Amino acid sequence: MANNHAHARTHAPAPLGGSLLTPFTLLLGVLSAIAGFILVYRFFYGLGAVTNLNDGYPWGIWIAYDVVVGSAFACGGYVMALLVYIFNKGQYHPLVRPALLASLFGYTLAGVSVIFDLGRWWNFWHIFWPGYAQVNSVMFEVAVCISAYIVVMWIEFSPAFLEKLGMKDVKRKLNKLLFFFIALGVLLPSMHQSSLGSLLVIFGQQIHPLWQSGALLPLIYLMTAILLGFAVVILEATLSSTGFGRPLETKVLTPLSKIMLGLLAAYLALRILDLLWRGALGTAFAFTLEAGMFWIEMAAFVVPLALLAPASARRSASKLFAAAVMLLAGGMLLRINGFLVGYQTGDGWHYFPSFAELMVTVGIIAFEILAYIVIVRKFPVLPAAQPATR
Repeated sequence: MANNHAHARTHAPAPLGGSLLTPFTLLLGVLSAIAGFILVYRFFYGLGAVTNLNDGYPWGIWIAYDVVVGSAFACGGYVMALLVYIFNKGQYHPLVRPALLASLFGYTLAGVSVIFDLGRWWNFWHIFWPGYAQVNSVMFEVAVCISAYIVVMWIEFSPAFLEKLGMKDVKRKLNKLLFFFIALGVLLPSMHQSSLGSLLVIFGQQIHPLWQSGALLPLIYLMTAILLGFAVVILEATLSSTGFGRPLETKVLTPLSKIMLGLLAAYLALRILDLLWRGALGTAFAFTLEAGMFWIEMAAFVVPLALLAPASARRSASKLFAAAVMLLAGGMLLRINGFLVGYQTGDGWHYFPSFAELMVTVGIIAFEILAYIVIVRKFPVLPAAQPATR
């Protein structure tokens, strides 16, 4: 672990400073406020007042995107913990705290989003009460793991707040216990990200053959969650570099993208072999919405593989950014296709999110970005500015 500490010293985090009131943050605030108003209305007048959910589609975009996709997009902290603390790759240490912050907000908002979709939302506390525990339920396991992981991440990130408040003694004592929370921070996402795939297994034949991979679904969802974690770290680093006028840590991102590339190749091989083994690939050549969405999804995974295959491309900030965006699109489509597009509930049922549902989703994303900007400007999250490393 000495390597980790050395990198931590040479890249000590520091607040960025600067104004919090800009046209961009004001826009984010307005979008967040609109979502907040819609949610207050929903809590008083019910799901039917603001959503297009029905008996055929009881789960809509608030589950498919805000929870299933949102939690996968928030896996940056998870993959950085794997690399730095499990595989002892200390060169990635400067990326840990910013990745953890993005994960913290992503998971917290994903966890809160579940409450929006509960018909009797005032009973949400049943999840945490032993008397209501359903230990054989995949949904129960996902709910408990995500809730526990949110608490773990707040504890893992608390040194940033303790540094700002000058509570060095408390931070020093907490550091002696962090190894336990870091271990939980690796275990819990591995459990619930794979279990999100298990939810589709339970749906059985209601899921289109292109996304009903049976026993492989937990592995597919876990692999893509790790891939999305890498992609989010790269995206966040490039956007922070551009948005805050900081040098891009290309020297760190290049080897990270190489790891991502190897896992992406393994995922695509698994996905194609699974379709061939089950005899489901033929359905991809039918003239259906599902087939079209499948090819768009696969293209979003294949393009980053082709884009970053040359070693020189992995040193290009623009290509790293483009590959990260495409990979995030692929992971999002895999989940949207599985939970919505490929969900075949029977004739006569249709679903498309209402304007209010879309605005809540946009508002949640806006609030996450706004909170990230506020925290990095006021607390030590990003590494102190260093000369560009290329």
